[in-house]
Amino acid sequence: MRILVTGGAGFIGSEYVRMLLGVPGGTASGVPAVDPAGVTVLDKLTYSGNLANLDPVRDDPRLRFVQGDICDAAVVDEVVAGHDVIVHFAAESHVDRSIAGAAPFVTTNVLGTQTLLDAALRHGTGRFVHVSTDEVYGSIDEGSWTETWPLAPNSPYSASKAGSDLLALAYHRTHGMDVVVTRCSNNYGPYQFPEKVIPLFVSNLLDGGTVPLYGDGGNIRDWLHVHDHCRGIALAQQKGRAGEVYNIGGGTELTNKELTGLLLEACGAGWDRVVPVTDRKGHDRRYSLDITKINQELGYAPSIDLTDGLAQTVQWYRDNRAWWEPLKAAPTA
Repeated sequence: MRILVTGGAGFIGSEYVRMLLGVPGGTASGVPAVDPAGVTVLDKLTYSGNLANLDPVRDDPRLRFVQGDICDAAVVDEVVAGHDVIVHFAAESHVDRSIAGAAPFVTTNVLGTQTLLDAALRHGTGRFVHVSTDEVYGSIDEGSWTETWPLAPNSPYSASKAGSDLLALAYHRTHGMDVVVTRCSNNYGPYQFPEKVIPLFVSNLLDGGTVPLYGDGGNIRDWLHVHDHCRGIALAQQKGRAGEVYNIGGGTELTNKELTGLLLEACGAGWDRVVPVTDRKGHDRRYSLDITKINQELGYAPSIDLTDGLAQTVQWYRDNRAWWEPLKAAPTA
């Protein structure tokens, strides 16, 4: 089996590649064994793509890296040929950036996905796994979203992801393509670019700086370790039903203020290091995923407790300053 991973030098995509290639500590328990004949990573290497994320597998003869844009039809056509599975991570994903300028999000997330789908259709790719987000559902005050919940995105980022979800599912219904969509809750773990809340807060605190807390800190998110997320994707890749959506959650909901408290404690810092900032425009109040479907159909359940996962993540950032310090120093426009 030959697997193409788009965005495979990013945070989640690189974890998936390391897992596929069996890095010690990266092989997912509870997932049927995959021994791919080859894994191709297609990544544009924007500010959040980092070849260092693939260092643990760079010498694996099964790995091929191609620097390229998923919107470039010629590059995509050449790369897709000969692959049995596409796992599509590549996306613009930072909400604040999408508020400042939506065009790159629509271009990459919608048109880029369409370019990949067209190539997969043309080359008869066996399975197309489209990796998405719970943000496409909007915000929910009570209860949890099932996969049949109406989509109601509230940011340009989530709207672009909702569009790509619907496009992928349309290719299944129209062309009979073997498409599976996954929607995850908030990820955390090693190798996460330090614009996201957990690595931003941890790196700032480790440097003796302050951290920004939006609004009243009452926004609620469900936290999912990146390794558990990739386990869920692997199960969907291998056993998911074509044309279906699978929610992948972590099972631990926290307010942003509660999360901040845990990170302060883990870094030995006090609340004097927290700076309240004006709330984000259109800030969704609460996300919550129902994972009954993936649990019952595919056997998925989160395996990494948030307390342990956060401790491991903070320690990883303590031990890997050489990875994140240059990223914080570099311009990201």
